[in-house]
Amino acid sequence: MQEIIDYFESINPILAALYATLFTWGLTAAGAALVFLFKGMNRAVLDGMLGFTGGVMVAASFWSLLAPGIEMSAGEGFVKVIPAAVGFLLGAAFIFGLDKVLPHLHINFRESKKEGIKTPWHRTTLLTLAITMHNIPEGLAVGVLFGGVAAGFDGATIGGAVALAIGIGLQNFPEGFAVAMPLRRQGLSRRKSFLYGQASALVEPIAAVLGAWAVLTFQPILPYALSFAAGAMIFVVVEEVIPETQQDKYTDIATMGFIGGFIVMMILDVGLG
Repeated sequence: MQEIIDYFESINPILAALYATLFTWGLTAAGAALVFLFKGMNRAVLDGMLGFTGGVMVAASFWSLLAPGIEMSAGEGFVKVIPAAVGFLLGAAFIFGLDKVLPHLHINFRESKKEGIKTPWHRTTLLTLAITMHNIPEGLAVGVLFGGVAAGFDGATIGGAVALAIGIGLQNFPEGFAVAMPLRRQGLSRRKSFLYGQASALVEPIAAVLGAWAVLTFQPILPYALSFAAGAMIFVVVEEVIPETQQDKYTDIATMGFIGGFIVMMILDVGLG
């Protein structure tokens, strides 16, 4: 692991953000590839996986984003926390806006409950867009953290950025399967189900590169940018991920999955960061 951290320290931060999110995209593709091996997906497993995803995102929002953002802010007391509060609110507002505009359909919901502007797009596209929206703040978070390390901000470390990428990659694996398998049940071929599943994470490298570039170009925005990514992820968890796990009888499994995801991400961040 130390070799990986040393490598990321030695390369351009934008390139590091790109490589890290190509890794997270690769795990999404690996999860989606399970559609070639299995005919179906147990609902309890799906809800547990989605719970795990939510736990990782919440833990990453605090340990990897909010806490470093507050630490690197200037001032004391209430002044010190203002950038985190403003960035957090803006991040949530950004995803709120996307949620109202971007046509999408959550995994465990009927087509009558699709959200966003009205569109004739098929269920397959709407399901993929729902997970794609999850992945925008995840890619942004990785890029912003790598940019912060390069800018020399206290509280931002390569270990923390690598831990964040690993945590997001771990929860992307079940996400890929969670997209591909419902598409397979809708009648798509295994190949098309895989392609849609992996495509949901292609936005992560794009968001990561933009995040790293923005922080390096406008360094004072880093505390705001970290909190922006945190606010966006928390909005996704509360508005989408958790409700998706509450549609059936496996809510306890989803809850334990959430706890497990939180613990894994906390250990990764504290251990590596």
